[in-house]
Amino acid sequence: MDDSLLPIIYLSIFVGLLAFAAWFLFRQILKTRRTESTLSRLQNKLNQEKGTAKEYYQLGSILLDKRLYSQAIAQFQKALKAKDLEGEENQALVYNALGFSYAAQEQFDLAIRQYKEALQLFPDYPTALNNLGFAYEKKQLTTQALEAYEAALRIDPKNSTAKRRADSLRKRLVPSS
Repeated sequence: MDDSLLPIIYLSIFVGLLAFAAWFLFRQILKTRRTESTLSRLQNKLNQEKGTAKEYYQLGSILLDKRLYSQAIAQFQKALKAKDLEGEENQALVYNALGFSYAAQEQFDLAIRQYKEALQLFPDYPTALNNLGFAYEKKQLTTQALEAYEAALRIDPKNSTAKRRADSLRKRLVPSS
């Protein structure tokens, strides 16, 4: 290989890496702008008038992503009180998100209550079962956590989170010889 081509190859690789980084950064900026404009629009609308359950849920989800948990809780509670929240599956989604918000604030008793509410409405909800198992783990309730993960695996046998956590909990429960 000719030594005069080496700088060109290095420069090409460097430019390629810069182009990839610029593309990634541009995508991230667009995504953030879209989220911020949705947040602003929803906050303005909901401060002026009553919104729909979907709007409260959407605002709560954005606030959850921004780690503004207490504000997210308020929005999810408004979504549950909205008159247009129809369908048990939709209600279960809101209860699960509410439980996640409480769990993020380490209020695991409240989180467990919300996850159970979601599961009463929609028993075949593996995400709520995973979240319930996590909350039980944090409360040092290993047996209940394992039961929740196993229930999630009965619904979704390919659930990698439930598989991994259930295996870990089984190892802890089985006494070593």
